Amino acid sequence: MIGLADASLLLVVAIFAVSAGCIGVAGWRLSLVADKLADRTGMGEIIAGALFVGAATSLPGAITSVTTALQDAPSLAVGNALGGLTAQTAFIAVADLFYRRANLEHAAASTTGLAQGVLLVALLAVPLIASVQPPITVWGIHPASLLIPVGYGFGLKLLARIQDEPMWNPVQTDETRETVSDPDESENATSDRSLWLRFFLYAGVTAAAGYFIGESSIALVDKTPLSESAVGTLFAAVANSLPELVTAIAAVRIGAVSLAVGDVIGGNAFEVMFLCVADFAYDGSIYEAMTDQDRTTGLIAMLMTAVLLLGMLRREKFGIGKIGFESALVLLLYAGSVALLFV
Repeated sequence: MIGLADASLLLVVAIFAVSAGCIGVAGWRLSLVADKLADRTGMGEIIAGALFVGAATSLPGAITSVTTALQDAPSLAVGNALGGLTAQTAFIAVADLFYRRANLEHAAASTTGLAQGVLLVALLAVPLIASVQPPITVWGIHPASLLIPVGYGFGLKLLARIQDEPMWNPVQTDETRETVSDPDESENATSDRSLWLRFFLYAGVTAAAGYFIGESSIALVDKTPLSESAVGTLFAAVANSLPELVTAIAAVRIGAVSLAVGDVIGGNAFEVMFLCVADFAYDGSIYEAMTDQDRTTGLIAMLMTAVLLLGMLRREKFGIGKIGFESALVLLLYAGSVALLFV
């Protein structure tokens, strides 16, 4: 571990900022590679967003949660995971501003997208329930940390079935966009091997930057009056979630609206699994370390997801100015969750 206890506050902030920048740039490149991999594999943008971009762009957050849990900073690890949920969901609303043709909830509505959101709500309920129950551990691991990845695997299988054999579909409109290829590169211009090499290269950059986000976040807690929960929920979570923001904006600008939504919701599912990994790294139950503020953040994330799903069901074509009503409400809820950190 690279400790920053003796470093100046200015150096710590600089390391944090540079790491966040690396995460943002690498995340944007990941979005372009993932869109091409979605076309090559035939998985569709929602599934590709969950597996390729959702997993890879979540690496920095996972590394941050693990390193902070190992260094006995559980509130920072939990805040990073749950804060990422609210930040990334808010990023869908931000991406809505960049899609001019219609509200993003209207254009990206799909059965797999809705199912993915329901899966996220179910996964998020597990750690919240575990946090208010007696701290049961087996070999230092809470049973919830085994249940969550099993539930996620089952959910992915269900998503694939829904995509292949949907029992119902949203009405297709001129603004509904499911799969859009990158017009700047032909299908065979880049080999599959080259795409995968680039994918893992950018993923590695984000993972390394996530480590430094964790180290600098611990130093920020030591050098400022901010609590672990505040630094984790606001600063570390937002920095580690930058790939989702850049990816969502890049995706909607090329018309891949389903990839944008799949990336964010899929990334949110991995945020929940950060808690499982952190529980393995932490000496004790990570869920027992969750504070009332952490539970509030998790419940707000659940509410934001429900609002987003309702927007996809209602499918308002045009909303308030250039943003849908549900997107505006999601941003308001996120602002409320940030305000609560300082109350």
